[in-house]
Amino acid sequence: MSSVSSANSLAIDGLVSGLKTTDLINSLMSVEAVPQTLLKSKLASTNSFISSLQTINSLVQTLATRATAAQKTSSLDVFTATSSTPTVSVVAGPTAAKGSIDFTVGTTAAAQVGVTAAMATWSSAAEPITIVGAGGKQTTVMPASGSLDDAVSAVNAAAAGVTATKVSAGTDADGTKLYRLQLTSTSTGAAAAFSLYRGSGADVTAGTATDVFAQPGAAVVTSARDASVTLWAGTAAAQTVTSATNTFTGLLPGVDVTVTKPSTDPVTITVAQDTTKAQAVASGLVDALNAITSYYGTNTAVTSTTSATTGTTTTKAGVLTGDATTRDVVQRLTSTMSAPIGGKSPSSIGIVIQKDGTFTFDPDAFQKALATDPQGTQAMLSGVAVNVGAAATAASDKYNGSITTSITGQQSIAKDLNTQIDSWSDRLTRRRATLQAQYSALETSLSKLQSQSSWLTSQLASTSS
Repeated sequence: MSSVSSANSLAIDGLVSGLKTTDLINSLMSVEAVPQTLLKSKLASTNSFISSLQTINSLVQTLATRATAAQKTSSLDVFTATSSTPTVSVVAGPTAAKGSIDFTVGTTAAAQVGVTAAMATWSSAAEPITIVGAGGKQTTVMPASGSLDDAVSAVNAAAAGVTATKVSAGTDADGTKLYRLQLTSTSTGAAAAFSLYRGSGADVTAGTATDVFAQPGAAVVTSARDASVTLWAGTAAAQTVTSATNTFTGLLPGVDVTVTKPSTDPVTITVAQDTTKAQAVASGLVDALNAITSYYGTNTAVTSTTSATTGTTTTKAGVLTGDATTRDVVQRLTSTMSAPIGGKSPSSIGIVIQKDGTFTFDPDAFQKALATDPQGTQAMLSGVAVNVGAAATAASDKYNGSITTSITGQQSIAKDLNTQIDSWSDRLTRRRATLQAQYSALETSLSKLQSQSSWLTSQLASTSS
């Protein structure tokens, strides 16, 4: 067995025959692998085609999304709000409408802050603490001991809308360190007011509990209060509006107003159409379509390169060249973008088609149309967006879009090619093993013949002698 194994290893290296058997096998295998190489090349082309289809499909989906937003009859109703003073900020939401209002700021919202008298310890032993909210709700806690730290921990763990902090307050005549407890409501507004008592809820109800903030040296530093603004101040229609925070939600429809300090001078809030944002709605359609035509143009262009060494010119077509699906989609999109709406060209609102099929957006034309005929401008934009959106959706719908269907078909082709390539890999592996066995057998046979030749030569030599 060992001699055969040795002969096989020698045979592969061609040590008996002198042949470069490894090179011969590799050359034969390169010929055998030609069909698989062609399949791999086709798979690479298919994958490149799929990638390009997916890219242009994504661009068309972006156009469809923008068209859906632009086709709303209120797509140009975007507003911005301004304030006449930096102490009042204002934000216009999607439901805002044109308008303005004047008001004065009476107060800003505040959280209650109260401090206890200076003390070395809360009590000589553990005793209940009761917090009473503005609505009369009682929350009673029992500290683990009479220490100030345990009192702070008990209040903070009570979830009663109040937090406690121990603050250094110097020393007494004997040098003992003193502290105060500062208690703060966790939210602003009058509804966040609270009282603090030494005693149980029953003691509070009975009137026998000690009001901590009424003790000598204690105080309510800041009272809980709402923010307030007065509309139409100085008139018979004057009306005060309050808020638990400094933000007044919906003071005007879709408008939130935030105040930072009182003001006796009137503050004016103005809500007007944001023509810049309105313009972006229209120009966004043009930009999205141009992204599609640009990508399509790049990937259907034919390029030529000349070798500096040989002078040979090579021509290469773009990956989408000749693809009817994407060509049809681009043609439909450009034709729908430029189609008249109500007998008028989209160029009347600044959407202008060029000779090469791309579009430009004229902001001056759009702003002029928006100023002179806002309803007509909205109708034109909505009409263009409806047509373009329908064409874009038909192409890029995730279930039955024409480009989506093409992608699915090409992915099936790629899957089949991978299966064929794997099958060829198995076939080529078996073929290489067969060739190695054949050449190994050849080397073994030559080795035996060489041995027989040597033996015969020695026998003839012996007979001659």
